Amino acid sequence: MSGRTRQNNRLTVDTDELIRLVDAWQPCKIVVVGDFMLDRYVYGNADRLSPDAPVPVLTVEDRRHNAGGAASVCLNLRALNCKVTAMGVVGRDDAGRELKTALKTAGCDTTGMITATDRPTTVKENFVGLAQHRHPQKMFRVDDEVSAPVPPATRAKLLAKVRQALRGAGALCLEDYNKGVLGDTLCRKLIAMARAMRVPVFVDPAAIEDYGKYRGATCITPNRTEASTATGMSTNRTAIAPLRDMAGALLRDLHVDAVVLTLDKQGAMLARKRCPPVIVPTQARAVYDVTGAGDMVLAMIAAARVRGATYEQATALANVAAGLEVERFGVVPIELGQVLLALLDRRGEALGKLRTVDQLLPELTAHRRIDEQGNTKHVVFTNGCFDILHAGHVRFLRQARQQGDLLVVAINSDRSIRRIKGADRPINRLADRIMVLSELESVDYVVVFDEDTPMRLLRAIRPDVLVKGAPYTRKTVIGADLVESYGGRVYLARHIKGKSTTNIIDRIAHRRAP
Repeated sequence: MSGRTRQNNRLTVDTDELIRLVDAWQPCKIVVVGDFMLDRYVYGNADRLSPDAPVPVLTVEDRRHNAGGAASVCLNLRALNCKVTAMGVVGRDDAGRELKTALKTAGCDTTGMITATDRPTTVKENFVGLAQHRHPQKMFRVDDEVSAPVPPATRAKLLAKVRQALRGAGALCLEDYNKGVLGDTLCRKLIAMARAMRVPVFVDPAAIEDYGKYRGATCITPNRTEASTATGMSTNRTAIAPLRDMAGALLRDLHVDAVVLTLDKQGAMLARKRCPPVIVPTQARAVYDVTGAGDMVLAMIAAARVRGATYEQATALANVAAGLEVERFGVVPIELGQVLLALLDRRGEALGKLRTVDQLLPELTAHRRIDEQGNTKHVVFTNGCFDILHAGHVRFLRQARQQGDLLVVAINSDRSIRRIKGADRPINRLADRIMVLSELESVDYVVVFDEDTPMRLLRAIRPDVLVKGAPYTRKTVIGADLVESYGGRVYLARHIKGKSTTNIIDRIAHRRAP
């Protein structure tokens, strides 16, 4: 299995493989059916007790709301660059209008949303206390909902809308919170209809004992507790055998192609037909709030599979996305660019600062994307031999880094230096020069070029700023015209007099002379 390492029931997917997959991500259409709900948050200070009862007092300072449940899956899919059709039931109330507005604002198609008069929109109101305006903690939650099955007329109307929406869809996601929409009859009909139309069905199941209504789906993504409830099997946090038994039972009984059993900090267990179950590990992260992690897993598994990812790759990507989700308070959609940056950071930890051009370009693309605050990072480029690193180099690189957000240093290969400076150079070989440069805080990336000039790199990287130092002038800087042609600029750094590799070599030679 190329790009995968299997050891002791654990399977690690190559990070470069995942980066290439995400970098080539193309839009696709996914239909989401399930329990749509609105998450409301009431924030305030909770630094005193009530005088008439032993309970904390919440002094309200802010109110917010987020899309939850199936709506959270929709927003996650939109953040993953998918075209989304949202299909479910809301009440004829303010919460329903707020929820539909949030979906429309995110770019979701809401023509399949049905407004019912027999039930309110499901609302989960979270009261969040802060101590001295810091460290938000949920104090309690109030649920306003009706969990009874939707009436037959509503069910028939929704089924007809889904049938129409599935034309041209890459996947159907069912997000079940057991709030009455995905009842036994509708769920079975949706799965049968989608399979007949050759549309894969991905299910985030409810915390219920009978999973029979999910039979025939393509993939289900229960968590450890949900799987235990559905199978009647007990488990603990460390033993692998019970997890294999649970996943195997679900795979066998439900006739699904795959079970992705999420395991918190352990990652996820992937069970497939005719394949031994494996643990796909995740990177340990600080858990701030687990709300929305399951929604994120469903969204990523479905989106990745539609784009041609293997189940191993899709599960690994779901681990990354869910890990980012739990670092945030409340339900926060994770952008595709954030997933890519997390993968790039992981690779960076293994590679250090050295990159090939092919490795560097997707990283720079990710950094240049507009972030949540509307900012984008500017790339600075410089090049040189950096043979004997001295104070002049350090100051020059510091000045270069100050011209933007990321500094790429292109370094001549040994062969390139010999052609330019003679057979007795370089003094320090390439590996040593890379190691020294990589230790400088001002340097973000190091890339090697074998040509006499860095023009090939400049054309590929297209830096925002090109930096050179004395004795260069604007007219003598190689690549200046290119950089300025697309709106970049050239910066000439200040020079420290007498600080150069040639001077150092000359002084050493002079001292050794008889």
